[in-house]
Amino acid sequence: MNKTEFNKLVRKVLVKNMTHSSNEKEADHVINTFVESITLALKDNDEVFLVGFGRFFKQKVATRKGRNPKTGETMTIPAYIQPRFTAGKNLKDSCNNIT
Repeated sequence: MNKTEFNKLVRKVLVKNMTHSSNEKEADHVINTFVESITLALKDNDEVFLVGFGRFFKQKVATRKGRNPKTGETMTIPAYIQPRFTAGKNLKDSCNNIT
């Protein structure tokens, strides 16, 4: 699902949960606000834990050896911080049709 398709889904959910209709701009605002909020929290070294949905956090990846796929030459991949997400119980259950 791309962002446009996700926008349509968000509009559908907004209409279902609210008393008024929702437009594409409003749904985009909701999506962008959520993404920006998670990004800012991770940038500030915070962890975002949404009970039942999941946890957004950062994890350090150590320096390691790798190979250049074009040349086969061994190279060192420097350490970096990786954003991570772990699904919560409700999200896992919904993916497995468990109610």
